[in-house]
Amino acid sequence: MTKKNALISFLILVFILAKATVANAVCPLCTVAVVFGVGLSRWLGVDDLITGVWIGGLLVSMIIWLLNWLKKKNVNFKFRGAVISILFYLIAFVPLFWTGILGHPLNKFLGIDRLIFGTVAGSLVFLAAVWLHEFLKKKNQGKPYFSYQKVIFPVGALIIATLTFYLIIYKL
Repeated sequence: MTKKNALISFLILVFILAKATVANAVCPLCTVAVVFGVGLSRWLGVDDLITGVWIGGLLVSMIIWLLNWLKKKNVNFKFRGAVISILFYLIAFVPLFWTGILGHPLNKFLGIDRLIFGTVAGSLVFLAAVWLHEFLKKKNQGKPYFSYQKVIFPVGALIIATLTFYLIIYKL
């Protein structure tokens, strides 16, 4: 994929996400920030480990959005969360595998594909930050402790994970 195609794809995705009108557990601003991070890092040729962190955050954000939307529409089925999550990760990884981005033998970190490792790390970090926001909000009578806490926690956690991997990759 050329840089021009990646940028066009990124802009289309941002436009689609910006059209979302329903407020859910993860706000649109947070998701747009994650999308921006993914597009920018791929466009700049950033290491796949770091790009994966942002892909993981984006996937978790989109999964949360869809699960909340389904809940609001009263759409229930067995193992809804697991099915939706698996589908999102397959939709993300299968094309990357088919195009040769995933699975290259020299693109490993601790024996795992760099993009997969980063995506798993980013997913866990993003999810933990969302849970932390919800936990703190619950402890404060349903109110955040500060403005934009819902945005700052997940995006800040992804930035910290990015900086951590950057230091591991380039400084060690």
